[in-house]
Amino acid sequence: MANSALLVMDVQQDIVDIVDDGSGYLPRLSKAIDGARAAGIPVIYVTIGLPPGDPEVSPRNRVITNAVRDGLFAEGDAGTEIHPDVAPRQGDGVVTKRRGSAFSGSDFDLVLRRRGIDSLVVTGLATSGVVLSTLCQAVDLDFGITVLVDACLDTDPELHRVLTERLFPRWGDVVTVEDWLQVIAPR
Repeated sequence: MANSALLVMDVQQDIVDIVDDGSGYLPRLSKAIDGARAAGIPVIYVTIGLPPGDPEVSPRNRVITNAVRDGLFAEGDAGTEIHPDVAPRQGDGVVTKRRGSAFSGSDFDLVLRRRGIDSLVVTGLATSGVVLSTLCQAVDLDFGITVLVDACLDTDPELHRVLTERLFPRWGDVVTVEDWLQVIAPR
């Protein structure tokens, strides 16, 4: 675990308001973050932020175009802030991306390489959005993958289930927050 980082992706106020179903997501995520910090595992936050006004988004990108139309993701807006229940602390990394994947339009790869990170422990909103997009690229870049299944959430529970039970296990480990904490707990 020495070369791992915990990724907290798109856990921003507006996205939490849309995706969180009241299932205790934020307390579980907070527990994972606290566990990572206690174990000396870096925590890296990834957010989506677009320049205000008329961001460079092709109408072919339906997800981002619809979000912009709905007033989401504008840098500087209160809704793009990381949710206060899981806010970064001094020493945590924060990366702003411009598209779905953490690697798209950001310095994420550089941040990982600079820290010597070769394994990613993935959390985020939504499973079918940032989590899937980031994992696709991370697998191609030969990162080790662990997905914290109950620290990812989607507006479509069935899609979340299919991804976490059928696809993600082909790419890496899929475990609960509690099981992961047992593995990383300082002894």
